[in-house]
Amino acid sequence: MKVAIDVTPLELTRAGTARYLDSLLPRVEREVTVERLRGFAAGKAGTLWLDLAWYPHVLPHRARGADVLHCPTYRGPVRSRVPLVVTVHDLAVFRHPEAFPPWTRTYSRVVVPRVVRAARIVAAVSEFTAGELEAVLRVPRERIRVVPNAADATFTDVGPREEGDYVLAVGTLEPRKNLARTIAAAQRLGVELRVAGARGWGGVEARGDGVRWEGEVGDEQLARLYRGALCVVYPSLYEGFGIPVLEAMACGAPVVTSRGGATDEVAGGAAVLVDPHDVSSIAAGIEEAIARRDELRAAGLRRASAYSWDASARLLVQAYEDAA
Repeated sequence: MKVAIDVTPLELTRAGTARYLDSLLPRVEREVTVERLRGFAAGKAGTLWLDLAWYPHVLPHRARGADVLHCPTYRGPVRSRVPLVVTVHDLAVFRHPEAFPPWTRTYSRVVVPRVVRAARIVAAVSEFTAGELEAVLRVPRERIRVVPNAADATFTDVGPREEGDYVLAVGTLEPRKNLARTIAAAQRLGVELRVAGARGWGGVEARGDGVRWEGEVGDEQLARLYRGALCVVYPSLYEGFGIPVLEAMACGAPVVTSRGGATDEVAGGAAVLVDPHDVSSIAAGIEEAIARRDELRAAGLRRASAYSWDASARLLVQAYEDAA
């Protein structure tokens, strides 16, 4: 089987989608022949070119001759002669459109439902996201396959750790990561908060008394930060999966995350769950996680071991076969 895969997201981000591609591509290539198709984009003009030319026209043309075309985000063609598989990481732009830039909101409302309808198989990264596809975009369950994320081998409890007594928050600086409430909770407790993540949008800043912004860090440094943290706080307002939850648990860090939704699913009972809209709940969760550190460390390591990129690659190849 020959699978054409759009790897354009590797040019645009180092966050979740890039991790997904970097981790799955070499494993999928052991099972099928992969043709990597890459669109070029730089700046706002490049983004427009991708959305208005690459995805609707150039990409499906370049994919001719393949048995399957895989788009690892819901940016893809609205028509394709080649059987299409589309990965959906989350539907946050539909649930929380106010948290996204205007072009993203417009594109998603107009184009994404058509892309998903064009796909023979839609790969969701969690059961939660599978349910969202059914509820929001009316995708029939028989066309959905759950292909979860996992933690990379870098994220393990064995290795160097950062010094100091601090709580860690991880994620791009953007509204749905709920950083303002995380900062308020840490300040209420008088603990240092370190924030690892690239600058994003929406005017979100990682600053204030007791706050230290690490910026965007590599995996080795991020693993050090996880291992050294008193706990990792991830009270996102909406996620399709929540890779930092899994990475933190794999590194032996206690986790505080949002009750309900995908992060609750990923945590699987191995984290402290809080109301992300309530600063008091987040603060109480931090205190509880630190107090239960040893218990949560053991539970988190067990939970993280249940996810594997090898297993996910096998599920993705099965999705290709189903589409073809």
